[in-house]
Amino acid sequence: MEQEKRSTFKLLFYLKKNEPKKNGNVPVMGRITIDGTPKSFSTKLDINPNNWDLKHGRVLGKSAQALNTNLKLDNIRVRINKIYDDMLKDEGFATAQKVKLSFLGVGVMDDAILKVFKDQNEDFERMVSKGKRSQNTYYKYKTVYNHLSEFIRERYHREDMAFRELTSDFIREFDFFLRIDKECTHNTVWVYTMPVIALAELAIKKGLIRQNPFEDYEISMEETDRSYLLKEDAEKLMLLKPCKSKYELVKDLFIFSCFTGLSYIDIQKLKWSNIQSFFDGHQWIISRRKKSDVASNVRLLEIPKRIIEKYRGVTRNEYVFPVPSNATCNSHVKKLIEEAEIITEQKVTFHTARHTFATMFLTEGVPLESLSKMMGHKNISTTQIYAKITSQKISKDMDLVSHKFAGMEAAFIEMEEEVIV
Repeated sequence: MEQEKRSTFKLLFYLKKNEPKKNGNVPVMGRITIDGTPKSFSTKLDINPNNWDLKHGRVLGKSAQALNTNLKLDNIRVRINKIYDDMLKDEGFATAQKVKLSFLGVGVMDDAILKVFKDQNEDFERMVSKGKRSQNTYYKYKTVYNHLSEFIRERYHREDMAFRELTSDFIREFDFFLRIDKECTHNTVWVYTMPVIALAELAIKKGLIRQNPFEDYEISMEETDRSYLLKEDAEKLMLLKPCKSKYELVKDLFIFSCFTGLSYIDIQKLKWSNIQSFFDGHQWIISRRKKSDVASNVRLLEIPKRIIEKYRGVTRNEYVFPVPSNATCNSHVKKLIEEAEIITEQKVTFHTARHTFATMFLTEGVPLESLSKMMGHKNISTTQIYAKITSQKISKDMDLVSHKFAGMEAAFIEMEEEVIV
């Protein structure tokens, strides 16, 4: 269906029947005409030519496929109309070629979101190569970039989009795309949308846009049950003599994490230079978390000190421990938990040791502020999650013993009732 605007602008959808695909479908094309000059482009859609309504430029029928294709054509029409309007408003004129290139995102936008994202990732990769940022975080940003690129192609039929084109609908539709198309969990959606929101904030700082188009979008991480071992289970594992010697190293590293709160990557990167005598005469681990680059200072108790001494001289470099891969650690931890006959509600991984440190020391009376410093948390609200966990643990423990006081409670209630009477 042709749409006229100010007598100069027309948009028409038509079929390119001379290039049929193997399944018989043909491409749906678009033609932008401004002041009599036409420019064609591919919509990246294809249909059965028998289902095409030539008069209205749409797909016939009420099938799910027909409705979906027509919706995409409507979206293309809305985008192109907006580009045309914005060009007239900002530049005073528009040509079919300029509108087409802007719609396709080809060579006209230095301020495009994917271009800026790609540049940011390249800078981040250089920091990773210098050991200043985490490789895993870089992989996460690459994954987000790939998802965002796919989303823009499928939803907007573009290769990129300028920041000024972004609306609040964009981030909500990306949220939906991650949940439905990519089957991401809520917390994964939270992780993947945060870098996109950060890009919009960066665009404001660079003067590319004046207002954050995503300011109305709200999402927060849902609290999940964090697996941890009870103090007695940690002791059980510590005293275990593994059936296979290859499990001994991972057992020691796990216990080391239980008493220092260091994550896998921080133990892997732990150097002898990080172990220092401090103002109080005790040995401390003075380091910065690999994940967040936040300081994490932990005083060494006797158990982790002995584990360190056990492996002194084993490595031939500056690192304290010969740490296996994360996958190997998780596999061996699973075997060790089974062998120690430790029963937990959640799956136990190597990272469980860090949660064990938090809950174990919080339960023994270490203040939240001190624990937050030791764990290298940016915000104490992150540490407060463990306070909730220990409260839940106390509640569960009370449930286990409450029935033992049922007789006393009944006698007390009966006595109270007699007094009232």
